[in-house]
Amino acid sequence: MQRLTFLKSAWKLFQSNSEKAVRRNYSHTSPQGSFGLLFDIDGVLVRGRSPIPAAQECFRNLVDHQGKYKVPVVFVTNAGNCMRQTKAEHLSQLLEVEVSPDQVMLSHSPLRMFTQFHQMCVLVSGQGPVEEVAHMLGFKNVVTIDNLREGYPLLDIVDHNRRPKDSIPPTKGLQPIDAVILFGEPIRWETNLQLIVDVLLTNGNPDRNWNSAQYPHIPVLACNMDLLWMAEAKNPRFGHGMFLVCLESLYKKVTGHDLKYEALIGKPSVVTYNYAELLVRQQAERLGWATPMKRLYAIGDNPMADIYGANLYNRYLQTAQYSQAQKQANQSGACAQAVDQAPKMTSSEQGGAPAVFRSGTDLPEACHSILVCTGVYSKEEELPSDTGHTVTEQRIFHGHRDFRFDPSLTQPSFVVQDVKDAVELVFRQEGWPLD
Repeated sequence: MQRLTFLKSAWKLFQSNSEKAVRRNYSHTSPQGSFGLLFDIDGVLVRGRSPIPAAQECFRNLVDHQGKYKVPVVFVTNAGNCMRQTKAEHLSQLLEVEVSPDQVMLSHSPLRMFTQFHQMCVLVSGQGPVEEVAHMLGFKNVVTIDNLREGYPLLDIVDHNRRPKDSIPPTKGLQPIDAVILFGEPIRWETNLQLIVDVLLTNGNPDRNWNSAQYPHIPVLACNMDLLWMAEAKNPRFGHGMFLVCLESLYKKVTGHDLKYEALIGKPSVVTYNYAELLVRQQAERLGWATPMKRLYAIGDNPMADIYGANLYNRYLQTAQYSQAQKQANQSGACAQAVDQAPKMTSSEQGGAPAVFRSGTDLPEACHSILVCTGVYSKEEELPSDTGHTVTEQRIFHGHRDFRFDPSLTQPSFVVQDVKDAVELVFRQEGWPLD
């Protein structure tokens, strides 16, 4: 029943978006193709606040003389501390081409599909306009970490300057929390870690005593699993994935239990790429192309997020094809390879939500991964081998705890210097004219 509700919600949302979409961003004079481009942002198009020069040159070739896109383009980022409109405006300025909000997919975008949580009272963690973002995604009853601090003034006391000085303010007594939504790394990690653990150990009522025996805890949904990301500094910076490691370690240390996630969203989860593919399909329809796309090309700089995710999605597509072939064989009475021989995925790898929006015949044939050397990855870095699962290889896996380590999934389909080279490679692969 949940799967059916999810599927209906997905199609209702995207049909609505397609009807409302502004078609002026896409050219109808380009030849028809059957591929789409998924661009990571940090380390591929920008470094911090500065555009990568190759990105500006690349996007000048992706639009026609009127500034309309020649091919379907979607920006898929694990960032999530802003609204899609804000990110689109920022990209438009940096890349010097028009980017519309419906081309932008943030780490939290698939939460629109998690309608079973939208009526619950949810605690949101992150920075930026998290309350506004939550409401935009469909959540009706939102509590921020600051709301929680104000409601229970004795909880946040690691920073002595934030402790009550004289008389102790009264507790406001907020509505019990039903679920926790982790959008991204917060500014004050100690405050968020303390209050989130308080909520988990009190079944959403932080004025009560901790009870580690009450397990499992209320649902936790996390967006953006990136351990590291690339800004202006020479070396990578800590991402939300590092915050999740801290939260998981604290919860395990206090309770002896593993923190459980209702959903892990953002790259490399399959549900993220399913959602991105629907956005690509919208762009293709504006171009007048036949859908579904046969091939997607995911361009990224992080082997453990962008490449791992694109390859995991490609594995999911192969599984869907196996299932479709088995179904057709059963109907015809012919023999076919058993579905249970197809690659399997955990619920976490799927994103914690039904990842199958459509049948195998209505999905892309493949998703190819392209690794650029302008961000987290450099050519001097050795990618994990796919020849074994040694202890050394296990230690260098930067993916999330709940994702199985498969070194073969970090191996990109192609490695190029920058995003301009990546797009030129795609055009050659597709027999597309290079301007």
